[in-house]
Amino acid sequence: MSYLQLLKLASPEAVVVVTALVLLAVGLTIRRRTVDATVSTMPLDQNASGTPAAMPDALGPICCSIAALGLVVAIGTVLMLPRNANLFGGMLVITPLTCLFKIICIALAFFTVLLTTSEKAPRHPGEYLALVLFATVGLMLLVGSEELLMIFIGLELLGLSLYVMTAFDKTDVRSAEAGLKYFLFGSTSSAFTLFGISLIYGMSGTTSLAAISENLATASVQPLLAVGLVMTLIAFAFKIAAAPFHVWAPDAYQVAPVPSAAFIASASKVASFVVLGKIVLVGFAPLHGAAAWHAMVAGWSPVLAALAALSILVGNLVALAQSNVRRLLAYSAVAHAGYTLIGLVAGDRDGFSAALFYATVYAITLVGAFGIIAVVRRETGGDDFSNFRGLASRSPLLAGCMSIFMLSLAGIPPLAGFFGKFYIFSVALRAGANLGLLWLVGVALLGSFISLYYYLLVLKTIFVDEPPLPAERHVDVQPDLLLRTTVAVLAATVLLLGVAPEILAARILAAVP
Repeated sequence: MSYLQLLKLASPEAVVVVTALVLLAVGLTIRRRTVDATVSTMPLDQNASGTPAAMPDALGPICCSIAALGLVVAIGTVLMLPRNANLFGGMLVITPLTCLFKIICIALAFFTVLLTTSEKAPRHPGEYLALVLFATVGLMLLVGSEELLMIFIGLELLGLSLYVMTAFDKTDVRSAEAGLKYFLFGSTSSAFTLFGISLIYGMSGTTSLAAISENLATASVQPLLAVGLVMTLIAFAFKIAAAPFHVWAPDAYQVAPVPSAAFIASASKVASFVVLGKIVLVGFAPLHGAAAWHAMVAGWSPVLAALAALSILVGNLVALAQSNVRRLLAYSAVAHAGYTLIGLVAGDRDGFSAALFYATVYAITLVGAFGIIAVVRRETGGDDFSNFRGLASRSPLLAGCMSIFMLSLAGIPPLAGFFGKFYIFSVALRAGANLGLLWLVGVALLGSFISLYYYLLVLKTIFVDEPPLPAERHVDVQPDLLLRTTVAVLAATVLLLGVAPEILAARILAAVP
C-alpha cells in the first residue's frame, strides 16, 4: 500500500490534526499582532501575564470557527471512506460501525467547540481548542482500531489532552487540583493497561483482537491471562468512571472548564464503550463466562456485572447528597456507566447495540445539560442548586431544555433515555436462560427509581423555587443566539430519538457485525 492510499484511509484523523495545528498557528499569530497593536495605540489593561485582557474575546470566535469548520470537513471525509478496510493487522479498521462512531465523536466534539462561546473565553483559545481536537483524534484512533497497541496509543493521546483540558483554568486552584488528581489516577490506569496488554500478548502471542480470540478458543485459560484480562478491565473501568474507580470524576466534572467537563462526560465515554465492547466481545469472546445469578461462570461477564451493580448503587445513592448540579451529574454518570455495562454483560450483538445506543443518547443529553450549566454559571457566578432558582422565569427556553435533559436521564417517556433503558433491560432479560440477569435488571430499576428523586429536585429548583434575593428575580438569562440554537438542537435530538429511536438504533444494529 502506498503512502497516499494510507493517507486517504486516515484522512479524517489527518484533517483534525491539520486543523489543530492551524489553530495553534492562528492563535500565536493573532496574539502577537494584537499585543503589538495594543502597545502602539493605548496603555494595556493587563492581566498577570501582561496580555491584554480583552484579547481572548476577540480571538475566541475566530478559533471556534476554524475548529468547527475542520470538524465538519472531517465528517465529510468519513463519509467518503470505503465501506470496509483493514490495515496492518487491525491497527486501522474501517467498517460501518467505526465510521458511524467516528461521526458521532466528531459531532460531540463539534458541540463542545460551540460550548466554548457560552462562558468567558479561555486566555488561550487557540491552544484550548487544539487540545479538544487532539483529544478527538484520540477518540477516532480508539474507535477505528482493533489492535491493543494502537488502542493504548489512542487512550494516551486522549488522556493527556483531557488532563490539560481539566486544569486549563489557571485562575482556579481547584481546577489545577482536579487536573492533578485526574492525571495521577489516569497514569495508574495507563500502567494497568500496559501491564495487562503485556500479559495478554505473552499468553496469546499477538495484540490483534481477532487473533487473540482465535488463540484463546483453542488454548486453556492460564492464570496470567486472567490477570491480564482483569487489569485491562480495571483500566477501562477508570475511563468510563465505573465504581469504585470513579473518584476522579466528581472533581473533574465540578471544577474543570464547562466545555472540558462536557467533553469528558460525553465523547470520551462513547469511544471508551465502543473499545471496551470490541475488547470483550471480539478479543475475549471465548472467556465470556456467565453472570446469571443461579449459574455464574468465571469470565469477564461476572466482573462487568459486579462493576455495573456497584456503579448503579454508589452513583445514585451518593448523588442524593449533592448540592452542586455538576457534581450531581458526575455521580449520575457513575450510575449511567453501570446501566451501559448491562448491555455488554448481555454479551451478544443486541446487547452491544443497546449499550452503544444508550451511551450515545446519554452523551448528547450531557452536552446539552452542560451547555445550560455554562450559561447559568456565566450569569450567576456558580452552578449550585441555588444558582438555578427561578430559571424558568428568567429563561423559559433554557428551563424547558433542561427539563428535557433531566427527564431523559431519569428515563421518562417519550424521551430518548427511556427507550435507551428499555432497550438495555429487554436485551438483558433475553440474554441467557431462565432470566439469569434478572437480578442485575432489578438493581438497575431500583437505581432508576432513586435517580428520579434528584433529577426532579433539579427541576423543582428551576420551576418552583424563587431566587434568594428579590432583585435577582428580574435578571434575565439571555444566552447568545448560537448557544440557544445549540441547546435547542440537542434537546430536539433527545426528544426525536425518544419518539423515533429507530433512526439511530437501527443504524447501530446494522453496523454491529
